Amino acid sequence: MTDQTRWGIDQVQVKNKAIKYQKDLVSRAMEHVVKMDESGITDLMIQIEAEYERKYGKNKTDKVVL
Repeated sequence: MTDQTRWGIDQVQVKNKAIKYQKDLVSRAMEHVVKMDESGITDLMIQIEAEYERKYGKNKTDKVVL
């Protein structure tokens, strides 16, 4: 068991809570995806890909210096 008074334990706990929250969001989303038909899932995939590109797309790769 980890000593709860050590420095940095609160940051680890916050990080773990954030990870759990993200996993819970995915689980709840998947409950709705199971109920969708093919066209709805396709539309959702397009929207997710667009949002992913907006957040993590070319902007990050252009800043890399080799």
